[in-house]
Amino acid sequence: MRYSELAGDDCAIAQALGVVGDWWTLLVVRDVAGGTHRFDALAAGLGVSRKVLAQRLAALVDHGVLATRRYSEHPPRHEYHLTAAGQGLLPVLIALQNWGTRYVSGDGSLTATGAEGSAEVRHAHALVGTRVPELRLGHGSDGLDPVAGTPWTVLYCFPGAYPPDTQGYPPGWSAIPGAPGCTLESRTYRDRAGEFERRGVSVRGVSTQRVDQLDAFAEYEGIRFPLLSDAELGLAAALRLPTFRAAGVDRLKRLTLLVDRGRTVRGVLYPVADPAGSVGDALTLLDALDGR
Repeated sequence: MRYSELAGDDCAIAQALGVVGDWWTLLVVRDVAGGTHRFDALAAGLGVSRKVLAQRLAALVDHGVLATRRYSEHPPRHEYHLTAAGQGLLPVLIALQNWGTRYVSGDGSLTATGAEGSAEVRHAHALVGTRVPELRLGHGSDGLDPVAGTPWTVLYCFPGAYPPDTQGYPPGWSAIPGAPGCTLESRTYRDRAGEFERRGVSVRGVSTQRVDQLDAFAEYEGIRFPLLSDAELGLAAALRLPTFRAAGVDRLKRLTLLVDRGRTVRGVLYPVADPAGSVGDALTLLDALDGR
């Protein structure tokens, strides 16, 4: 049976595979989500033949997963961008990433951190030089760009933090390696906020929690810098940030990105074994990058 023939099956899984069942197709979606929008760049990054890529792009446009935007009239050239249907595939990509990290390259145990020398850690550090795509994460009513207009932005990603009077933490949270410490990390950034401000640095926390959960935590702890919600997994999928799944929620592993005004990642802290100490580590790395 061909993938295209699966679309007539009554099973929704089979129907979905009729659209994205070819492994090249999901890799195309992965790279477009990461900010690669032009044909030549996609072909170079994927290492796929131009014929195969053209076929996959055409199919994804036909199925409403991608939309084209013309960027050159003579000769006519188009970029490819995710539609709402394409954005809906991001949790699928993250689920595959979680499964691969845990069961293919890992030993099957649930962890919220990375093992030194692992492929996950190597990928995280390879983000240096990568551009953070323009997007808006959940914050207030309109959302907020994760990269500020200041010379530097510190994006610290964390699994989850909740006020003590809520039921936010799932059972067994403290037993997941790397999960505890989110509150301490955020408090430390709060208490040392002036040191970042004097360096022209904006601090932003990122979690896959809902906006209302992050707002409640920020209010309780007196945190004044933005805590951004990546509940739609836009940033996680774009950069392929380390993630894990607990209590039915895809969560970011603890990781810190130092991003310059041009949206380029210049420094990465991962894994983060000491949540509070990582704040000082971020300051030290910022000073080194700035030549202080």
